[in-house]
Amino acid sequence: MHAPFFARLLRHGARLGALLFAAQALAAAEAPQTVRIATVAYANAGKVVFNGPAYVMDRDKWLEQELAKRNVKLEWVPAATASVGTFVNEEFANQRIDFAFYGDLPSIIANASGISTRIVAPGGVGNNVYLVVPPGSPAKTIADLKGKRIALHRGRPWELSFAKLVEANGLHFSDFRLFNLNPQAGAAALSAGRVDAFFTLSDAYLLEDKQVGTIIWSSKQAPADWKMRAELWASDAFVTRYPELTQLVVDAYLKAAYWTSQEANQAAYLGYLSQSGQPLSVLQREVEGESWAAHFSPLYDQALRQHYTDAIAYSRQARLIRKDVDVDALIDPRFVQQGLKNLDLQHVWKADSPQLTGNL
Repeated sequence: MHAPFFARLLRHGARLGALLFAAQALAAAEAPQTVRIATVAYANAGKVVFNGPAYVMDRDKWLEQELAKRNVKLEWVPAATASVGTFVNEEFANQRIDFAFYGDLPSIIANASGISTRIVAPGGVGNNVYLVVPPGSPAKTIADLKGKRIALHRGRPWELSFAKLVEANGLHFSDFRLFNLNPQAGAAALSAGRVDAFFTLSDAYLLEDKQVGTIIWSSKQAPADWKMRAELWASDAFVTRYPELTQLVVDAYLKAAYWTSQEANQAAYLGYLSQSGQPLSVLQREVEGESWAAHFSPLYDQALRQHYTDAIAYSRQARLIRKDVDVDALIDPRFVQQGLKNLDLQHVWKADSPQLTGNL
């Protein structure tokens, strides 16, 4: 008497199996052919050299292999340091990339203009910034430069650090004669005596080594959120449509961050970075006196959120953007949380402030 029941069950199972197969086929058909990641790159001896953890991700091939299992290719999209923000924003806008390693202000500008992206992995505690004056300059502080000429590349992530330094000293941008120059032009202007100061990155040490500049301030003397930040950003559309592939990219990033954060690998990593053209001694001085592991911490904490809250507020005040950006829409901790579990790395890094959470 159970035969009709089993017959119906078999027919139902067959239909369910067919539907499942169709759904899997549709999902496979919808998978992208390529995952495209933009990162800062340099030309060295006829080869393209990637910056930071992207180098480790490319070297290890784990992400490339995992994507290949899903019939998806990995494409690295090189971005020149002189125009990385503009280039990445254009690539996101034209849907030519899915992920990018780049800085805070360009990302905020992109989101304010309708290009929806989010942070899928923080890039550590950030890089230091420096205020440099010519040798023999009487200036010892930013206040001593009131009314003077300062080279600053506007719209780049370190502009926010400069703004915090200025505000902390009770000053305003209008108190200085600002020249919008990229780092190469700014260094040349300082060397030639065409500006009285230069606000820049670790290339400040090169100017000291060449005896054409003296560092009078750096973010090593300031709160952690004054540093220049860059993160792993992803297109909202890609994350929503392909969460599994997003998780693979984040896992690959976490593997790279973990390897890089080990003290035993510091010399090898800095040696590799020196291929970008920065002397090893400069790279060593940039991280001197600070926690090596923290430089690669992928944790989302309140300090990260506050940094982006401040950056959005500054962008409005400086008229870099015309409308507000929701800071919480930029922050997506879910993939790092899951990735740390996937790789058993939950206890490697410790946050200095309460962590932010999310759910996949």
